[in-house]
Amino acid sequence: MQGTNDGAALALAVLVVGLVVRQQLRTRPVRRIGSLVTPAVLGVLGVAGIALGVASVVRDHRLATLPVVLLVASLAVAAGFGVARARTIRVWRGPEGEVLRKGSAATTGLWVASVGVHLGLGLWIDDAAGAGVLGAVSLYAYLAIGLGMQNLLVRGRAATL
Repeated sequence: MQGTNDGAALALAVLVVGLVVRQQLRTRPVRRIGSLVTPAVLGVLGVAGIALGVASVVRDHRLATLPVVLLVASLAVAAGFGVARARTIRVWRGPEGEVLRKGSAATTGLWVASVGVHLGLGLWIDDAAGAGVLGAVSLYAYLAIGLGMQNLLVRGRAATL
């Protein structure tokens, strides 16, 4: 039954990432609050996931320092990718004075690279922990930090227009 749960979790993660990337490629207004709603929801899911991941590790082992350091490094990498992606998003004033945004092919490429890096770090975290799924379940926190950083920077650029 665990394999079924893993498959469902993977399918949900792919769906969430796909929806986030799809949104990036659409022309849409830069909103004052709206751009932080998705990262906030992902952040709540991320905190819950990390708590469950820690519980899965400490159930069988003591949580060592290396997986924690790798997790923190992973979240810092997420912020770095958010900064890089923000630079690939076009921000302009529309015909009615509204501020618009739209990601590019480079934005998509950075999303794909970001998720790939997280998957690699997640495997390393889980290997270093020796048990549990801390690396795998930190995806939502990773997305929240990366998307939140990206959206804050895009909002900052929009404010200067």
